[in-house]
Amino acid sequence: MSDRTGKFAGEDPFEIARAWLAEAEASEINDPNAIALASVDADGLPNVRMVLLKEIESAGAGQGAFVFYTNYESAKGRELQASGKAAFVMHWKSLRRQVRVRGTVTREEGATADAYYASRSLKSRLGAWASRQSQPLASRTALMAEVARVTAQKGPSPDRPPFWGGFRIVPVEIEFWADGAFRLHDRFRWTRSDPSDPWEVTRLNP
Repeated sequence: MSDRTGKFAGEDPFEIARAWLAEAEASEINDPNAIALASVDADGLPNVRMVLLKEIESAGAGQGAFVFYTNYESAKGRELQASGKAAFVMHWKSLRRQVRVRGTVTREEGATADAYYASRSLKSRLGAWASRQSQPLASRTALMAEVARVTAQKGPSPDRPPFWGGFRIVPVEIEFWADGAFRLHDRFRWTRSDPSDPWEVTRLNP
């Protein structure tokens, strides 16, 4: 008999993750959807940085994904496309909980990416065009000059840049962690070999 009760209960890990994020939105001071995203470069050296998770897609027919957006030509964009794999952790101090995810990565560059880009503020949309993310920059003045140039060129309704869009992380492993008294934490790991396989759930030692 499973002892996954309360905050760990459910048969869909994406629903659990959404529920935890919704709770965090009521208690976390800044960016409850921030994740520490890890990738590796060509030499296998890890890189990690904070990005904002924009959607937790429904499992549907055994699928489901975690979606964020960035410049495909940035360091993380190049590394994710080269390896096809990623990991991240989402941690909430206010709840004393975290979610860890590992999985495969694909680009999201269709209508969903267009809709999200269009929902951003105009300045953010123009900034996506102006910034050569992760490349050397002479000065902030140079960046603002490029923003001004792009603004004059693209106008008030710029299209989504071809080098900017989403990444979908389809997990093969999700771990839910909650703080416990005397460091006797609760940990449940959901694993599967392939996104089409059923999940196996294991309670882990803290």
